[in-house]
Amino acid sequence: MTETVLPTISLEVEGAKGRYVAIVDGIPDPAELTYSIVNDRLIIADHTGVPDTMRGLGVGKALVERLVSDAREKQFKIMPLCPYVNAQRQKHPEWADVFQN
Repeated sequence: MTETVLPTISLEVEGAKGRYVAIVDGIPDPAELTYSIVNDRLIIADHTGVPDTMRGLGVGKALVERLVSDAREKQFKIMPLCPYVNAQRQKHPEWADVFQN
């Protein structure tokens, strides 16, 4: 990783789908983490996409951190079907409380 930046992250929810969108100043394409809502206590993290122009800036991790923070605040569990989210879960055992066993 070359450097870490603080992206602006917003949340979009439509029906049973949600998406975190990360914007970094000076980079036109956003990064995203998408999920499906199973019910008010469980979501399925299904995709994380970071454009090449953001690679190495820590934006993907920032998206997962926001998801974890929201899970704690709103008291839901995460099923990590997305390989990136699952890899971050394994690197951060302190997040175990928000991931479904």
